[in-house]
Formats: sequence, C-alpha cells, structure tokens
Amino acid sequence: MKIGITCYPTYGGSGVVATELGIELAARGYDVHFISYAVPVRMSSVSDRIHFHEVEVMNYPLFDHPPYTLALATKMYNVAVNESLDLLHVHYAIPHSVSAYLARAMLKPRRLPFVTTLHGTDITLVGTDRSYLPITRFSIEESDAVTAISDYLRNVTRAELEVQKAVQVIPNFVNCDVFQPADGECRRDDFATADERILAHLSNFRPVKRVPDVIDVFALVRREIPAKLLMIGDGPERTVAEWLVRDKGLSRDVIFLGKQNQVQDLLNCADVLLLPSEIESFGLAALEGMASGVPAVCSRVGGLPEVIRDGVDGFLVTPHDVHAMAARALEILTDPAKREAMGRAARQQALDNFCSEKIIPLYEQLYRQVLENE
Repeated sequence: MKIGITCYPTYGGSGVVATELGIELAARGYDVHFISYAVPVRMSSVSDRIHFHEVEVMNYPLFDHPPYTLALATKMYNVAVNESLDLLHVHYAIPHSVSAYLARAMLKPRRLPFVTTLHGTDITLVGTDRSYLPITRFSIEESDAVTAISDYLRNVTRAELEVQKAVQVIPNFVNCDVFQPADGECRRDDFATADERILAHLSNFRPVKRVPDVIDVFALVRREIPAKLLMIGDGPERTVAEWLVRDKGLSRDVIFLGKQNQVQDLLNCADVLLLPSEIESFGLAALEGMASGVPAVCSRVGGLPEVIRDGVDGFLVTPHDVHAMAARALEILTDPAKREAMGRAARQQALDNFCSEKIIPLYEQLYRQVLENE
C-alpha cells in the first residue's frame, strides 16, 4: 500500500503522531510519502520506504498571503499521480482535508480516498470559529473516513460542528521500545545532583499550554526541596517563561533545552512531568512520560482523564490551580515509594493501551476498509 501523509511539520502533537505513524507504517512494509512544506520534526530515520515531498508556495505580489492550501492540493495531486498513491491520510482538518478534497476532485475519474484525523485545536479553536466552521464541517463530511484522538474530541466535533459523519476514535500512541524507563541509565547527572529531584515540561510553548504556570508550580516546589526543571520545547511563551525564571531567581535551577527530537533521552531522567494546559485533546507529552515510567501532574481537562488515572499513574488537578499542582508534585517527589509505584503504573498503562503495536493495526484496518469501499 502506498500512503500519502500530510501534517504540520512543526513541534506539536499532531505532527509528532503523524510522523511516528508514517515511520511505523514504513517498518511494516508500506510506502509512505510525507507531503508538507518542511520535513516533519520527528522524521529522523532513513528508509527506502519513507519519502518526503516539499510543498513550494508561489510568492506573487498579488497575494497578500501565499495560497498554501492550493499549493498543497497540487502537490498531493502530483504525488498521487507520480507515485500511484492508494490513499491520503491528512492530520489536522484545516487546511489539509480541504487540500485533499481538491486533489481528489482533480484526479477524477480516478478515485483517491482520503482519511482525516482530528487532533484538537483544528476543532476546538479553528473549527469552531464561525469564519472557518462551514469549510471545516464540509471537509470532514467529505472525508472517506474520519478519526479523532479521544472520546472527548469526537464528542466536541459532533456537538460544536454538528458533524453527521461517523468519527472513529483511534488514540495517540507511543513506541514503548523507544520510550522506556531509564533503569539507572540516563543523563540525570547532566542536570541535577544526587539530592535534587527533576521536574520536566514538554510542549510547543503555545499559550494554551500555560507555560508560565509551569514556572509558578516549580517555584513553589523549589521552596520545599532541591530540584531542577527541564523545559523541553520552544514557542511563543518561552520569552515570558524565561523572564519569570529570572524574576523569581530560579535561573540556576531551570534549564531551557529548546526543541529536541530525542525527547525520550530526557523524559526518563525526570521524576515528574508537569502539564498545566488550558486544554488537551489527548496529552501526548503525558503519554510519552508515562511510557518512560514518569508520572504526570496535569490539568483535569479534555482527553487527559482518558489517559491518566488520577491517583494511580499521575494526578489530575483543576486548571490554573498552581498550588494544587505543586502540592501533588511534592507528594510524588517526597515519597520515593509512591514515585516508584506511580511510575510502574504509568508504564503499565502505556503498555496496556497506547503502545504502537496496539494502535497501528487500527489504522491499517481503517485503510483496508476505506479501499474496500471504493
């Protein structure tokens, strides 16, 4: 099977999942063609079954904004023709599903089916904006199959967009052979002394991630115990976070690591992962931490309760309540037995429900169903 995958290649959950899906599919013998404006952030492996096709956008004085949607549709069409694609799988509805619809129309009478995976803000922010709602709903309805990464997101899609199309929940996944507990081997000594605990935050540093709350939580934790904070990622809120760190006198204890491709080598050094997001449709960072044996303290929002069992493999707290989050983090950090038990439970939760070998077959089955319906 030859599959075209389109995603945003930047540092974010939808791009990471799409890239990891392509890598997993290639390992299973499929030919995967990534179609985007840049190489996806996690596409680090080399394989004769993984290909990248760059979308180039025309710069013309008449256009205030380059027409990426049209350029992407044209590239999808060309790749489908030249590489004999069997189907397209687009991640994030806007504008990717619109481009896939146009590419499919251009290929008539040949039929090129496309699958749309909804990831979160394409529905909760962009899709529900009245200026985009009609086209978002249309592109979803026109998809040959639609998936969402959580029950929460499927329910929001149905309620807010009034979508009639069936939406199948296929959760995010993690390669549990890549994300593993450290077992005594990690880069811990690079960041902390033996008596210091390590907290971590992993995100694209957008406002919805509430990065300043991470600093506020850490400041409360640091008053009680020696600790370091690893800030993994980058984005618009980094400058604010760096200012807060200086203002609170935490510069020696907070380490900004920027964008990292091999985050598994950092997560398994942590004792706790902090995720105080305003909303999370799934919480991939939390899952990657769990697979690494690291319990997470997160906001009780969106799809996170579908991933984390409160009090078992992590804690869920009311959004914006930095004192509650700090208290829960300290509860783990000051009790080695609890930290170990929750870490084991987190790892087991990932193994039981979210490893790639359990989730990838669901996509394979969906692809076969779509092609059989042609």
